Amino acid sequence: MKTIGLLFWLLPVLAQAAAPPPPAIAGRSWVVGDLSSGQVLLAQKSDERVEPASLTKLMTAYVVFQALRDRKLALDQQVNVSERAWRVPGSRMLIQLRKPVSVDELIRGMVVQSGNDACIALAEAAAGAEEVFVQLMNREAARIGMKNTKFTNATGLPNPQHYSTAQDLYLLARTLIRDFPKDYAQYYSQREFRYNNISQPNRNRLLWLDPSVDGVKTGHTEAAGYCLIASSNRSGRRLLSVLLGAASEATRAQESQKLLNWGFQFFDSVKLHPGNQPVKTIEVWKGSSGEVKAGFPADVIVTVPKGEADKLKAELLTQQPLLAPVTQGQRVGTLRVTHDGKPLGEYPVVALEAVGVAGIIGRAWDTLRLLTK
Repeated sequence: MKTIGLLFWLLPVLAQAAAPPPPAIAGRSWVVGDLSSGQVLLAQKSDERVEPASLTKLMTAYVVFQALRDRKLALDQQVNVSERAWRVPGSRMLIQLRKPVSVDELIRGMVVQSGNDACIALAEAAAGAEEVFVQLMNREAARIGMKNTKFTNATGLPNPQHYSTAQDLYLLARTLIRDFPKDYAQYYSQREFRYNNISQPNRNRLLWLDPSVDGVKTGHTEAAGYCLIASSNRSGRRLLSVLLGAASEATRAQESQKLLNWGFQFFDSVKLHPGNQPVKTIEVWKGSSGEVKAGFPADVIVTVPKGEADKLKAELLTQQPLLAPVTQGQRVGTLRVTHDGKPLGEYPVVALEAVGVAGIIGRAWDTLRLLTK
């Protein structure tokens, strides 16, 4: 990741302006983006509804991780296996009827072995019944902005009313990595898991082929084809790809690798400004202080085609007049960014500190000043 001393910000946009054309990709739809900046680099039919197959299990994991965070589940908690979980068809971790299994083992069975039985057992442990758990899945999908997704089960087994898109699945994987980084690191890079004296490998071939890949999930049904969401971290820069509808297990790995390599090879992530550092001091009226420091709450990182950083331009527009009180984190301005003369986006500039209200004399004086101004 490069660092330059510019005070710019860029909203998530397609950053293909001056990059070489992407390679031909064999699949139904795909997305690749830079999680360091939040920008999508390339998308093809990303809003087309598809059967998500076992990629569904990312949302199952997300809801389970929430339950662990909220202490509604514990990793060492023992779960009794119901007949419904034991009998579920498809891929399985081979849990046994009414034999207790820990939440930690079930998570590994779900993530590494893609066990449908593990998903049902976790859903029942977290919500009492899979149907109730699915309501939580759909609630979270709506909350994080998955606009073209509906879940009917926790496993990804085919159902006409169970669907998603490449864009929504990209958003889901990005959110899981962001919200639960420790859980992601603990489970999604595991290459195999042994349970009930049987070892099963992770179906994500890139975990063996590319040492920078540390997740995330495979999926396959006859209708969905072979699908893979993959994430790679190289020198602190993380890319995420979603590939749906490949013709084979080998093809989904190969094409996902193409997307990741293209993004790393032809784009740079540029750190434009550190978070919580002032970029401008803005005048405050009727306040206990006459000014407030403004900046960004987190590091500002953008992704641009290699060699294109010098074509970024920015204009900072401040809110005037800015009247006290000003709260920390309050929006006090807007940064407009262009690349090579073309609009790229806007980003709010916020107050990095609070400013209280001045006394009666100070307020009266500033009132007069504003009238004359």
